[in-house]
Amino acid sequence: MRKKIVAGNWKMNMDYAEGVSLFSEIVNMVRDEKKGDQQAIICAPFIHLNSLAKLGGTTVHIGAQNCHQNESGAYTGEISAKMIKSVGCSYVIIGHSERRQYFAENDALLAEKTKAALANGLTPIFCIGETLDERNNGDYFNVIKSQLTNGIFGLSAEDFAKIIIAYEPVWAIGTGLTASSNQAQEVHAFIRAEVANQFGSEIAEGVSIL
Repeated sequence: MRKKIVAGNWKMNMDYAEGVSLFSEIVNMVRDEKKGDQQAIICAPFIHLNSLAKLGGTTVHIGAQNCHQNESGAYTGEISAKMIKSVGCSYVIIGHSERRQYFAENDALLAEKTKAALANGLTPIFCIGETLDERNNGDYFNVIKSQLTNGIFGLSAEDFAKIIIAYEPVWAIGTGLTASSNQAQEVHAFIRAEVANQFGSEIAEGVSIL
């Protein structure tokens, strides 16, 4: 049975002290509210990862917001999956819409990042989703299928079973528009059907789609 997951991403916000303070509140809240197999994940800026991993314990799992596709090298300002893993993180966001838009990250690059994360024992949270134009012109299924095919369908079935998929309706981020539950469920069903076509029904039923 797939896990029930709530994942939060606080993007490029809060200094070190503010982040620790907020996270302490989140840990207490999750401790009070968590039931059964529910899992909470916080993806924070790099400066917070080591401290939050220690504070979260087994209550709240920690993820990074991005990683480099290479394990080491002359990539000033970047951070590798191996580094992220070494500070106690379990997860990393790959392909967030803001990375795609502002940093021109394409599916081929994101496929490399996903493989790097898996090779270092991190669980990728792989983001997909359509823009407002793609939604309005009815092309969103094709966009999502392309992101899946070129980004993560090249994985082995064994590796694919380790990832989490996050559907982001990009058109509903900071626009005042809201994706209805029916719209989200429609896309989730499409994603799960595409996964079943590629890897079989057992893996499709097991993958978590946020």
